Amino acid sequence: MRRPLRLYALAVAAVLALPGASPPAEPAPAAAVSTASSVSSVSTASSAPSAAPPQLRVEGNRFVDRAGAPYRLLGVNRSGAEFSCVQGRGIFDGPVDDASVAAIAGWGANTVRVPLNEECWLGTANIDPRYAGAAYTSAVRDYVRRLMAHGLTPVLELHWSHGRYTGPSAGCADEHASCQKPMPDRRHSPAFWSSVAGAFKDTPEVVFDLFNEPYPDRATPDTERAWTCWRDGGNCPGIGYEVAGMQTLLDAVRATGARNPVLVGGLAYANDLSRWTAYAPKDPAGNLAAAWHVYNFNACADESCWSRTPGPVAERVPLVAGEIGENTCAHAFTDRVMRWLDGRRASYLGWTWNTWDCAAGPALIRDYAGTPTAYGVGLRDHLRAVNPS
Repeated sequence: MRRPLRLYALAVAAVLALPGASPPAEPAPAAAVSTASSVSSVSTASSAPSAAPPQLRVEGNRFVDRAGAPYRLLGVNRSGAEFSCVQGRGIFDGPVDDASVAAIAGWGANTVRVPLNEECWLGTANIDPRYAGAAYTSAVRDYVRRLMAHGLTPVLELHWSHGRYTGPSAGCADEHASCQKPMPDRRHSPAFWSSVAGAFKDTPEVVFDLFNEPYPDRATPDTERAWTCWRDGGNCPGIGYEVAGMQTLLDAVRATGARNPVLVGGLAYANDLSRWTAYAPKDPAGNLAAAWHVYNFNACADESCWSRTPGPVAERVPLVAGEIGENTCAHAFTDRVMRWLDGRRASYLGWTWNTWDCAAGPALIRDYAGTPTAYGVGLRDHLRAVNPS
């Protein structure tokens, strides 16, 4: 989820005052510089030759490639396409050319998670047409091709969605997709996934992440009702728009014929997986994995909690820590997270490959050549150690 920078400190303080809190992971940058034209100007034909990313499937609690060899998703998030378009700034935040993708691969990454905006993808009337509809989807397709040309697995995820929500931990009062909402909306989110899945169903190397950071538990103190809302959607307590549950979104993906792996995050901004196995949506393709987000300021932020909640899930299905990070401009916490996940052969992706202030929100790099921040050094060195080229 993203919030205006000036509101970040107040938002963190407000959220931390609430039980089971998990505050926003990333403030918005001061400026987003890339435009649709800069995205489409780079041809993937110029990409350096690289082995294509694998076609993955779920087998037990592991991802495996077509030969049956275990595979972990290890890499970074590339934020920008979730917010730049709705803010009228462009499509991405910073360059997405071959050089910038090669820099990610140079860290030893094999995966890049790409947050998306449903209104920009669908081209709703409130979005500048230069950054919406065909312009947006074409830019995303180009970036996916570029990532794959460098051997990187693209993870496409729904980050910002429609629906007016003004309850606890609200990121904005706007009904449009201008911030993180507690749940996806039935009006647009299934259509978004039908379109995205239809676009990439013949590209099985692409992974789908249904919804960034659900938090229906902030709208209702009843944990069971929150998990029911998460799975089934409908008229959920405390949420003023009709919700699309995770089963509805998964059904929308599978109805296109797409069999791509799908990730599903839990409650409390994807930090709580305590009832994930009990409420997980049913996947007719058998290709479902759990998404988990963990930061030093989350409620579940120590090894004891990890062993109680994501640990048992990791024994059943693949566990992907789709966002890991800390707001300390250091990496002691993420080092602990990565060691714990390595011990379970789980996957993890650092937030975020953007040149922001690492103290205001976890930013891995100082420039798009890949110069790490003091925080980013930890992820870079660890990825190079566990995933040498």
